[in-house]
Amino acid sequence: MNQPIRFLLSRTRKYSLKIFLAMMFMLASSALNVLPPYLFKNIVDDVLISRNIFMLNVICVSIVVIFGLKAITTYYQRYLMNEAGQSVVMDIRTELYDHMQRMSLQKIYASRIGELMSRITGDVAVLQNIVTSTIVELLFNLVTFLGMFAFIVYINWRLTLLIVLVLPVVGFLLSFASKKLRRAGHNVQEHLADITATAQEAFSAIRVVRSFATEDMELERFKKANAENYTALMQAVSIQGILAGVIEVFLIIALAVVFWFGGHNVIDGSLTPGELISFVGYIAFMVQPIRSVMNNMGTLQTGIASAERIQDMLLMPVENSQGTEGVNPGRLKGAVKFEGVSFWYEEGQEILSGIDLDVKAGEKIAIVGATGSGKSTFADLIPRFYDPTAGKILIDGQDIRTLSLRELRRQIGIVPQECVLMKGSIAFNIGYGLDNVDIQRVIDAAEIADIREFIESLPEKYDTEVGERGVTLSGGQRQRIAIARAVIRDPRILILDEATSSLDIAVERAVQGAINRAMRGRTSFIIAHRLTTIREADRILVLEGGHFTQSGTHDELMKSGGLYAELYRMQFGEG
Repeated sequence: MNQPIRFLLSRTRKYSLKIFLAMMFMLASSALNVLPPYLFKNIVDDVLISRNIFMLNVICVSIVVIFGLKAITTYYQRYLMNEAGQSVVMDIRTELYDHMQRMSLQKIYASRIGELMSRITGDVAVLQNIVTSTIVELLFNLVTFLGMFAFIVYINWRLTLLIVLVLPVVGFLLSFASKKLRRAGHNVQEHLADITATAQEAFSAIRVVRSFATEDMELERFKKANAENYTALMQAVSIQGILAGVIEVFLIIALAVVFWFGGHNVIDGSLTPGELISFVGYIAFMVQPIRSVMNNMGTLQTGIASAERIQDMLLMPVENSQGTEGVNPGRLKGAVKFEGVSFWYEEGQEILSGIDLDVKAGEKIAIVGATGSGKSTFADLIPRFYDPTAGKILIDGQDIRTLSLRELRRQIGIVPQECVLMKGSIAFNIGYGLDNVDIQRVIDAAEIADIREFIESLPEKYDTEVGERGVTLSGGQRQRIAIARAVIRDPRILILDEATSSLDIAVERAVQGAINRAMRGRTSFIIAHRLTTIREADRILVLEGGHFTQSGTHDELMKSGGLYAELYRMQFGEG
C-alpha cells in the first residue's frame, strides 16, 4: 500500500496549501460534530432534573450556532478539498496520457487499446472518487471518532475501558478485510478493463463482425467479460457487507455491556443520569463513523488498486529515452547510412541482421521481399520508432540517437499503407501537427498530392469535415491527403510504406503520379508488394533472411534472376 500512497502524495505537493486549509476546516467541522452528544448531559442533568429554564435557552441557542458553524466549515472543507483533488486527478490524467503517447510502439502494439484507455478513463475515475470524496470522508470520520473517544474518556474512563477491549478486534478485522478488499479491487479494475477492451475491439472491427455475421459470438465474449466483472464486484460487496455486519455486532455488544455497568453506576450514585445518557449517545454516534469507514474501505482499496495500475503504467519506459532531447540537426540533406544494423524484438529472433547500406541524398530506394521479411521494420528504424539492437544509423553523418527526436521526425514524411485521418477538416488533416499553417502551404501540398481539384470542388472546400478516420472519403482520396500531409513539411526523407497496396489498380495508377511528384528532390524509401510502383527507383534492394541479397535497377535484377525476378514473374507472368 505504501507505494500507491506515496505516488498520490507526490502529486499533491503543489496543492498543499489548499489541502492544509481544507484539513483545518475539516478539523473544525469534526470538532463541532463532536459537541452535540455532550449536550445530552446538560439537557438531562441541568434542564430535565434541575428544571433550569436559562440552561434550556442556552442549549437550544448553542445547538443552532454549532450546526450553523458546522455547515459553513463543511462547505469550505468540501470545496477546497474537491478543488485540490480534482486538480490532482487532472494532472495525473494528463501525465498518464502524455506518458502513454510516448511509450514504445512495441509495448503499445502488444497491448489492447481498450485496456490502455481504461487506465485513463476507468482507473482515473476511481482515483478521482477516492481523492475528492472517499479519503476526505475517512479522515473526517476518523477525526470525529477520535474526538468522541476523548469525550467518553473524559466522562468515565472505567466505562471507556470496556469499549477499548473491543477496538483491537475491530482493528484486526479491518486489517484482514482491507487485504481482501484490495485484491478484490484489483480484480474489479482488471475485469472492467477487459469489458472496455472487448467492446472497443468489436466496434473497431465492426465491418469484419458484420461480414462474418459474428454478432452473437461477440455478444457472448462481452457477456463473459461482463459476468466476470459482476462476480468480482459481488465478491468485494460480500467481503464489505460481512465486515460491516460483524463489526456492528461487536459494537452493539459493547453498547449493551456499557448500559449494564453504567446503569449500576447510576444506581449507586457514582455516575449521573446525564453522564450515562451522554456516554451512550457518544457510543451510538461512534457507530456511524465506523460504519462509514466500512462502507468506504472497499472504495479505498479499489482506488489504491487503480493507483497501482496507473503507477505501473507510468513506470513503463518511454520510447527512445536516449537522445530525445538531443541536438538540433538543422536542415538535413537526406543522406542515410546503415552501419552493421541488426534488430530483434526478442532475443534470438533477429528480424534484421548486419545491414550495411549507403543512400545518397535525393536517391530513390525501393525495398522488396516476402511478407514478414522485415521491410516495414527497416523503414521504422529511420524515424526511430525503434532503435537498432546493434549497429547505428547515420543521417548526414550524424548518429540519429544523438539528434532531437522531434526535429528528426519533422524532416521525415511517412505515407503508411492504412491512411488514418483525424476528425476535423481537410485543411486540419493536411496541416496536422503544424501551428497556424498558412492556407497557401495547404493548397500547394494538395497540388503536389493531386487532390486540389477535388477539394476545391467541395461546397466547403478545405473546411470540409472528413469524419472520424476519414470515412467520408474514398481510399484514393484519403491516400492523397496522406501524401499532402507528408509533403507539406517539405521533408528531406520520404517513406512510402506500401502506400498504394490497399488501392485497386486504376486508383493506384492515379495516386502513383502524386507519389512521383512527392518524391522529387527527396531521399525516398519505397516499400511495395506491387512491383510496378518501383520500376523507376534508382535502386531496388531485395530483403531476405534479415539482410539484403540483391541490389540494382529493375532491368539489372530481372537479368540476374533471383527472388526479385521470381516475384515479378509471379505477379505479371513471363512477359
